[in-house]
Parts: sequence; structure tokens; C-alpha cells
Amino acid sequence: MIDLHYWPTPNGKKVSILLEECGLEYRIVPCAIGQGDQFKDDFLKISPNNRMPAIIDQSPNDGGEPIAIFESGAIMLYIAEKADQFYPQDIRGRHEVNQWLIWQMANQGPKLGECGHFLRLGDREGDQSYAVRRFTDEANRLYGVLNNRLYESPYLAGSEYTIADMISYPWCVNWEAQEQNIEEFPYFKRWFDELSDRPAVKRGMEAGSDLSMDLSKLSEEEQVKIRKMLYNQRARPVLKT
Repeated sequence: MIDLHYWPTPNGKKVSILLEECGLEYRIVPCAIGQGDQFKDDFLKISPNNRMPAIIDQSPNDGGEPIAIFESGAIMLYIAEKADQFYPQDIRGRHEVNQWLIWQMANQGPKLGECGHFLRLGDREGDQSYAVRRFTDEANRLYGVLNNRLYESPYLAGSEYTIADMISYPWCVNWEAQEQNIEEFPYFKRWFDELSDRPAVKRGMEAGSDLSMDLSKLSEEEQVKIRKMLYNQRARPVLKT
């Protein structure tokens, strides 16, 4: 059994998709990021960067004590190795997957996250037009990177569907809110539509859908409180024991 500390965001859904694709038994442990669960001491023991998702594998393959893993990319590698699925073991195939997985963690996720942040921010913190232009342009560039790659091969790491595809897909779902037009990227769109039709992807995307929080239904005071908690964080002091 794998405990998945989770909230239904793109980063969380990467992992739920893979767990569904692999058919591994898991249970969702809600990490309500709008209520500050990610800052609790128990969660920080398994995810010191105070970000979800994180997992605890209660039955690792070596038969030893439970293993805790944080960072979605590391989790994807761990689960794929555990299940021996969606991660080729020949040196060329493995590193083809690795580079696209790292591309997603270093580029697609952070840049599309900033794109969404500044688009949602509006004018609450002053003129954001430069930031919006900066990150919507970068989002467009990244969709172009995907499109060019998917012109060359059916999947990101080549001829086989792998964790490189699963880790990238959830960040593409909100393309319209990122002010992009996927009709500009036909090879990406072919890939996106194919993955969207996969039953396990659908199940993974729906995982924890009852946990979502509709911020528009909260009072302005509650929204300000959440933004203050989530944004502009500074270093935590060392917790000496």
C-alpha cells in the first residue's frame, strides 16, 4: 500500500495518474494546501520543502521499513521502478525519459505555474502586465518545445508511453487558462487527445476531485488569508530538538 499525500493540483495528479496506470494499491491522504497542512510538523518529516505530493510506501520492494519520498519527479521514478513499468532500463531509453522528466520539473511546471499565478493575480499587487507577458510567452515557447518533439516521435521519450508523458500531461490541461491555443500545436494536440482518452489518465485526473476548494466561493478576507499563507514565504527556522 502506498499512502499518497495529495491535493488535486497538476503536481498531485502526475502521481495519481502513474499509480492508476501501474494498478498499484494506494490511498489518498488529503494535504489541504489551502488550510496549511503542508506546514505541519508531521508532513514536513516526509516533505521538508513543504510541498505536496509526497508518498510513504508501506511495503517497499526490499521488504524493509516504509520509505518516504518527496518531489513529484522522484516519486514518479520510484513508483515506475517499483512497478517495473513505464521506465525503460536500457541506458538510452532510461536517459531519454530522464531528460524529459527533468525538463518538466525544471521548466514546464515552474513556468506554467508562474503563468497561472500572474494571470490570477490581476491588479491586486499593481501592474502585472510585464509578468503576464513574460510567462504567457514562455508558456507558448514550452508548448512549442512539446510540439516539435512530438513531431519527431509519438511520445516524449520516443516510441513508448512513459512517465515522461504522465508527468507533463496534467500541466497542459489548463492550456486555455494559460492563454494558449493548442490548435497552433497539432502534434502536441494529437498527443494530448490520445492521453486524455486513456482510462487510467481519466481516473488519475479525477482522483480526489471531491477535495477541491472553490476559492471564488470564499470571502475576500478568507482569500487574502490563503494568499498570505501560500505566497511570499520565507525561510523556516531550524526546529531544534
